[in-house]
Amino acid sequence: MQCPFCKATDTRVVDSRLAEDGTQVRRRRGCEACDARFTTFERAELPVPLIKKRSGRAEAFDEAKLRRGIGSAIYKRPVRTEEVEHAIDRLLNKLRTSKEREVESGHLGEWVMTELRDLDHVAYVRFASIYRRFEDVNAFRDEIERLEGLPTPEHRRHQLPLLIAEPSGRADRPIKGDARNPTDRKA
Repeated sequence: MQCPFCKATDTRVVDSRLAEDGTQVRRRRGCEACDARFTTFERAELPVPLIKKRSGRAEAFDEAKLRRGIGSAIYKRPVRTEEVEHAIDRLLNKLRTSKEREVESGHLGEWVMTELRDLDHVAYVRFASIYRRFEDVNAFRDEIERLEGLPTPEHRRHQLPLLIAEPSGRADRPIKGDARNPTDRKA
């Protein structure tokens, strides 16, 4: 890989670890020419399916459009950027792992609403009012009454999970087979 500092092509991997979410490999690299160090991330490239609109027309998925829609819903709401990024990552992962060539826009909209409902109820209602095309105040009222029966996003953040996650999401652990991993060295 080319060094971003001196453009030399002679770089070496100093350390490899799984990134936090387990879907990427984080590599520390060193340049042989200028001794600079830098970090790269590697992940599997999975195709994103086309989005089939209500009209029946299929179009390429537009991540910027997804971000704008979510951004409009959470505008001036107490939602951390990190939480939004995790929600978008989950949506992208759901799309990429769907194994479908086309995903109905309705499915994507429902997935977005689920993520927003877990982030902020006001953001959820904002998005749902446009997505579900609320016609009158009663539609808003019905949706709000439905939300009132659910735990708030703040309450949900403080709940403990019922199931313990598999140990596969180990962050910052050396990768098996890496020469710098002491557990892989032969005695």
